[in-house]
Amino acid sequence: MSKSIFYHAGCSVCVSAEQGLLNLIEPSKIEVVHLGENKARIAEAETSGVKSVPALVTPEGHVLHINFGASIEDVKG
Repeated sequence: MSKSIFYHAGCSVCVSAEQGLLNLIEPSKIEVVHLGENKARIAEAETSGVKSVPALVTPEGHVLHINFGASIEDVKG
């Protein structure tokens, strides 16, 4: 993986985290995935180790859970 991937579900916690991350990380180095709008990528997020959103998966595969907006199970619902 060459970019970080930021997974979120569109809640206010997620949107706030997204704005903060985009101020810290060059936008070309991060992919933003809204799991509420792109449910096909939920399995990918789970395989990466995402348990809740918002979460950032680094290029090295580390999962950083940021605050707590919703569990991945809630996003599936």
